[in-house]
Amino acid sequence: MRETKTIPGFNRCLGLREAITITAGTVIGVGLFTVGANVVGLMGPTVIFATLAALLISIYPSMLYAEMAAALPYSGGTYQYASQGLGRPFGMLSGWCFVISMVSVASGEALAFSFYLRTLLEALGLSLPISDTWIAVCVVAGFLLLSVYGVEMTGRLQNGFLFFFWGVAIVWILSILPSLHLDAENAIPYMDQLSLAGFLPCVAMIWWCFAGFETCCAMGEEIRHPQINLPRALILAPFLVFAVTGLFQWALLGIVPSDALAGLAEAAAPYADSMRLAGITGFPLVLLCLGIAFGGDFSTLNASICAPARYLFSMAKDGALPRFLAVLHPRYRTPVPAILILGGLMLLLIATNSISLIASLSLFATLFYYILGIASACGLRIRQPGLHRPYRAPLLWVGAPASILVYLLLMAQLDYAAILAGAAWCLLGLLLFRVCRRRRGSLPPNPLAPNPIPPDCVEKKRMDREFRLWCVVVAAAVLAALGLHLALLL
Repeated sequence: MRETKTIPGFNRCLGLREAITITAGTVIGVGLFTVGANVVGLMGPTVIFATLAALLISIYPSMLYAEMAAALPYSGGTYQYASQGLGRPFGMLSGWCFVISMVSVASGEALAFSFYLRTLLEALGLSLPISDTWIAVCVVAGFLLLSVYGVEMTGRLQNGFLFFFWGVAIVWILSILPSLHLDAENAIPYMDQLSLAGFLPCVAMIWWCFAGFETCCAMGEEIRHPQINLPRALILAPFLVFAVTGLFQWALLGIVPSDALAGLAEAAAPYADSMRLAGITGFPLVLLCLGIAFGGDFSTLNASICAPARYLFSMAKDGALPRFLAVLHPRYRTPVPAILILGGLMLLLIATNSISLIASLSLFATLFYYILGIASACGLRIRQPGLHRPYRAPLLWVGAPASILVYLLLMAQLDYAAILAGAAWCLLGLLLFRVCRRRRGSLPPNPLAPNPIPPDCVEKKRMDREFRLWCVVVAAAVLAALGLHLALLL
């Protein structure tokens, strides 16, 4: 018997594949193709150590989210976990920070799309008569419209965008293999970046390539059999992101001549710029821009608009935000007012035309809501010890405090402007929360933990086969990325 409905409003129509592609699509995008690639210019071949560090500090938090998502599969993710584990004001802060983080990601992704689209058209001998900012505005408007038409369409588009990106990426890497020049001696000048002072800021920048590994939690009320599919997606996501990031970094190191590598540190479109520096044009450059613009960028935009709209909807439904944000479209069952508010915020950030500013704001907000999310896992163990947990993270009282300390250390690497902007956003959220509480009175009680219908034997076997296949593919990709970087360093 297939589970199709949940509590009022949403349909459970997404499976493991969609949970993975929505999460990976959010993460594999602007970080990888902009700031994450800039770090290659700073660290050279030693960048793999920062990437490994970013993976390691993402694994345990993803396990905590797997526990909370399976036990509390609501729309709104961290907002719901923090509300029940720490209290409503902390829930508001976590949800509020998630929203601006995803808005920042989508805004940065739209600008990155404009950079790669322009490069693609130039490679074809064409040009656009409008600025990068207006290109970004147009693509965001298109995805805002698409998100209105329902999560099932969002899921299908997400699968298409991400599989297109992976397919093009494989062909692109094969097409540039004859042009790669990989030299282990290139690593020597960059060894000083492995000092603590040089390493931590690079890890913080690379970690933006992993930020969002829990995005599928926001779709908790739209995932089929969430007690099984959500933990599986969350455990796989960081490793999948590592594999893709590592493979692209390796290709970037092979493309750029060693004496030009430092120039990538400030590049707006590092991969396109690297190919021009190496004199690789024609089909490989067109292929690269096609994959990034219409695969990686589109998959991130699609997910980064869909997920935070569910947060705004849940927060408004609970009385933490104005009531109109909890309105669903009568036909498509999508939170249209929330989607429109997100669009307005994205346009404001796009108007800055600064990916570095957007990245800094996103990093602060993301690190802060992860800290609250990790603390929520501890709070839920204390407040709701009897809560049914289909998956249980090990060593909570060691792993959670250690993860919080690491994320606080990463937050300390951000510039003061980002911290001040993030603090101002948090203050605005708390003021709005207070106003809404006064107008709407006492908040409703926390919702009871749902009891989703378990899959039957046939469905469970199919789900297990699908999960095993994902595990094999992700493990092979991780080993390939590690092997290629190891061969480069030895």
